[in-house]
Amino acid sequence: MIRGNAVALILGGGRGSRLAPLTSIRSKPAVPLGGQYRLIDIPISNCINSGINHIFVLTQFLSVSLHQHIRRSYSFDHFSGGFVELLAAQETTSDGSDWYQGTADAVRKNIVYFDQPGIEYVVILSGDQLYRMDYGDLIDTHIKSGADVTISCIPVTREDARGFGIMQINDDGRVHGFVEKPQTEEELDAVSTDPEWINKQGVDSKGRDCIASMGMYVFNAQLLKELLSKSDYTDFGKELFPEAIKTHHVQMHLFDGYWEDIGTVRSFYDANLNMADDNPEFGLDEASAPIYTRARFLPPSRVSGATVSNSLISSGCRLGKGTVIENSVVGLRAITDPDVTIKKSIVMGNDFYAGEGEEEGDLDVPLTIGSGTVIEGAIIDKNVRIGCNVKIVNSSGRMDTSHDHPKCVIRDGIPIVMKNVTLPDGWDLEKDV
Repeated sequence: MIRGNAVALILGGGRGSRLAPLTSIRSKPAVPLGGQYRLIDIPISNCINSGINHIFVLTQFLSVSLHQHIRRSYSFDHFSGGFVELLAAQETTSDGSDWYQGTADAVRKNIVYFDQPGIEYVVILSGDQLYRMDYGDLIDTHIKSGADVTISCIPVTREDARGFGIMQINDDGRVHGFVEKPQTEEELDAVSTDPEWINKQGVDSKGRDCIASMGMYVFNAQLLKELLSKSDYTDFGKELFPEAIKTHHVQMHLFDGYWEDIGTVRSFYDANLNMADDNPEFGLDEASAPIYTRARFLPPSRVSGATVSNSLISSGCRLGKGTVIENSVVGLRAITDPDVTIKKSIVMGNDFYAGEGEEEGDLDVPLTIGSGTVIEGAIIDKNVRIGCNVKIVNSSGRMDTSHDHPKCVIRDGIPIVMKNVTLPDGWDLEKDV
């Protein structure tokens, strides 16, 4: 069912410094995911699967590749009236006042796009979370409860609650309080919810007694316009939402599926490798709610005597004889020479095959992973040329290195080889970083 009375606004987030260097050349929603997707494909796919086909993506940092991906991936037929549109902030004044100052400010500067006849509900989403949700259920909760604002929430343990905004809920699910990242036992006691009440909502509490905000909202369109027009709030979670609790009916929508906030290199790494498990918490192959992305028309991957286990191998790859790939995600057009070892790693692949758009100097090291190379516990960004007998293994267990290194940095204990880098024969992480 197409929900023509709803529009989705996907917030692209800030600079994504905790995901650097993956976000040093691209916006956070454009970061590759699961071999052949991007983070932005998750909320857009959820919208399409939920019948919401009026979708805006708000961003301002390094949005060129994101814009290209959206333009190439999402084209609706003329009869549905659907669209996915990128709204990028532009600096047109000398004082920089046109830049988005926060999530609420980003929406305020684009009110014109949802202040339209027939638009009753605005769904506010994040562009950097991994989950599968039918937003129709969220909207139905909003309508049935007669709420002005509805927020999607998830039960969490007390330990996890220290990293979230926690809701105080009454017996009918109405939100009457909000505490940002409670730390003390006294604060946690004040915002705790009886696990038995959670069980009665059809969700197994599993002992969890705190209700955390997922940062997803449904607003009555006119109310959202009013709240933004009559205030100078810049952030939803810290300012606008807590204020709405005081003056309007704010309802909770309880969700208990897989949900991961991809905010750090470690969370990004773990979420990707989990998708390669035998029983992933987030499966890419759910027919009833597929994840959409750009159609590239690549050939099937060719495996020539390689051994692959618990891994995702994307289209267009060529894996050489003797190559061993374990617990890894391998992206589009990745090519390995014989006897390469890749374990517990993310190899993002290539934007093109060797010879396409290459400079003459590039040919000294082919667009491949050379023979004898070992990659373990690492992230290899796109278009990386790796020579023979290269070793990308954090053997010494370093957690972080200087972010100024031109080829590779370690974040959260994970080596990250940056996009378009060349690693010559014999390059060794332990010696060269």
